[in-house]
Amino acid sequence: MTYAIETSGLTKSYQKTLCVNHIHLKVPFQSIYGFLGPNGAGKSTTMKMLLGLVKPTQGSVSILGKPLNSRNRLSILKSTGSLIESPSYYAHLTGRENLALVCMMKNVPESDIDRVLAIVRMEKQQNKKAGHYSLGMKQRLGLAAALIGQPDLLLLDEPTNGLDPAGIQEMRELICSLPEKYGITVMVSSHLLSEIQQMTTHTGIIHKGSLIFQGTMEELKKHSQRQLKLKTDNNPAALHLLESMGLTCQSQEGYLLLPETNDRNTAQLAAYLVENKVGLLRLEEKEKSLEEIFLSLTGRQVSL
Repeated sequence: MTYAIETSGLTKSYQKTLCVNHIHLKVPFQSIYGFLGPNGAGKSTTMKMLLGLVKPTQGSVSILGKPLNSRNRLSILKSTGSLIESPSYYAHLTGRENLALVCMMKNVPESDIDRVLAIVRMEKQQNKKAGHYSLGMKQRLGLAAALIGQPDLLLLDEPTNGLDPAGIQEMRELICSLPEKYGITVMVSSHLLSEIQQMTTHTGIIHKGSLIFQGTMEELKKHSQRQLKLKTDNNPAALHLLESMGLTCQSQEGYLLLPETNDRNTAQLAAYLVENKVGLLRLEEKEKSLEEIFLSLTGRQVSL
């Protein structure tokens, strides 16, 4: 087994609307795989198909080395935890009582509750009614429920949605600890570019139902073309001088951008400007942000 999740031509359409378009997912074992895309791109639909909650129109799904079908679905789900869209809970029950119900449904001993409470750091809030939890605590409760039964695979759909910065940081730390500490493969969807960048080892970018990129974060960053970013006391004169050297430059927000070069050429460039009475105020290396890479891959700006 190479991949915890592998799909082939996975497709879902509702009547004439194509929601997921022949995608080939490859999620390595013990990775944190970020599933990135704007709202409505097909993330939740794809994750529901991976759990057997939505039937694909076409294609196949393999989870933990087994084909997902009616014969294997229950055995696969025993090794899988999920938090899709928003956590489900009974508001009138305590956090611990909610987890006890999950244990009963999964046929797992209630002794497992202490383990998952420790993982999500909820020991002190376990006897408080779930209806009185903050949004962050409800997300933790949902994650604890997904971890019941020691799953090998965890699917989390927008787990930081609606959280404040402190809650996002706590959830991020929890998710990042799961592969190394517990050997769990995590697939996490998000429309937040910064979250994917800080949490994941691998990523897949979905846009209008199609997978437009898949690979490691390092491979994604290779799409970022480094540039030199400089600011002078006379940018129009500097632009003329640099173009006379045969360099391709562009002006952007008070800076000049030109292709990255080696240290020796950069030093010569700076000296040439100074010799020609252009003061160099700032010189730095610029790398495309993940958002800029996303926009270049999709070819257009979308609302995230």
